[in-house]
Amino acid sequence: MNSSGDGPERPPGHPRPRVGLLGTGPWARRTHAPALAAHAGSDFAGVWGRRPEAAAELAAAYGVKAYEDPDALFEDCDVVAFALPPDVQAPLAVRAAAAGCHLLLDKPVATTVADARAVADAAAAHGVASVVFLTLRFAEPTAGWVREQAGRSGWFTASAHWLGAVFPPGGEASAYADSPWRKAKGGLWDVGPHALSVLIPVLGEVTAVTAARGPADTVQLALRHDSGAASTAVLSLSAPAAAAGVGLELRGAEGVFALPGWSDVPGAYGRALDAVLTAARTGVPDPRGAEFGARLTEILTEAESQLGAPPA
Repeated sequence: MNSSGDGPERPPGHPRPRVGLLGTGPWARRTHAPALAAHAGSDFAGVWGRRPEAAAELAAAYGVKAYEDPDALFEDCDVVAFALPPDVQAPLAVRAAAAGCHLLLDKPVATTVADARAVADAAAAHGVASVVFLTLRFAEPTAGWVREQAGRSGWFTASAHWLGAVFPPGGEASAYADSPWRKAKGGLWDVGPHALSVLIPVLGEVTAVTAARGPADTVQLALRHDSGAASTAVLSLSAPAAAAGVGLELRGAEGVFALPGWSDVPGAYGRALDAVLTAARTGVPDPRGAEFGARLTEILTEAESQLGAPPA
C-alpha cells in the first residue's frame, strides 16, 4: 500500500486506476459492470459477490477476476464500486477505506445514522475520495439542469414525485423486486435520496421534515429549507404501472422550472467514476460524497421516525 491516499500501489503494466466491483445483482449487471468496462480512464479489475457463482459468472462476462475475499479485491484495487444493499455496503466501505481504496458508493449509503457516519468518517480518516451515485446528479441533462437552478435565487417552493412500479398492485413486479431491503424500507429509502439530491443543492439544507404515510409503501415528505423555501416529495415503489413516473418542479421569483428527462444510466455511472478519480487526484472532496450521503441518511431517519407501521 502507499500512504498518499491515492490507493494501493499499482501492479506493473497497470498505470491506470484499477476498479473493483462489489455486488452481482441486476443493478450491477445492468449498470455498474457495463459502465466500468467501458470507462476510458480506468481498468475494470474484478468482481466480488456474496454468491461466488454469481461473481464468477459476471467476472467471466467481462474477462476480469472473480474474488472470493473482498479484502483481496481491496488489496488489488484503487477504487471500489458498490452494488450492494446499504447495510451490507456500509461496513465493507469502512474496510475498503481503511485499505486505501476510494469509494464509489450506492444510495443510500446506509439505513442507520451510525453506519452512514462511520463510512463518512472512515473516508475522511484515511484520506480517500468518495462519491455517492445519485442518478440525477450525474445523468444528463439533469445534472446540468441542477447546476443551473442552483445558481438562481428567490425560490418559493418545489414539488417532487418519484413513483416506481417495483411492487405494483396486481401487476408484474420489476427486475428489482427480489430485494429484501427494498421490500423492508420502501420508496422513502430507495428513491428518497434521488429527490433530496436535487432539492438540497437548489433550495438549501433541510431544516425541518414532516412525513406521512400513503398507500402501501408511499410516503409524503414536507420539507423546510434554509433558504426559506418549502418543498414536498411523494415517494413510492408500489405505484400502479399506469401511474408510475418521475417529476420535479421548482417555483420562484424567476419562474417555473421542470426537471428534464434523462437516459443512459451507465453513462451517468461513468461520470460518477470520473468524479471519484478527480477528487482522488485533486484532494478536493466531491459535494456528492459520503458526507452528503450521511446527511441524506439523517434526513430519511428523521422522516421514518415519524411514520407509523406500514399498512398490512
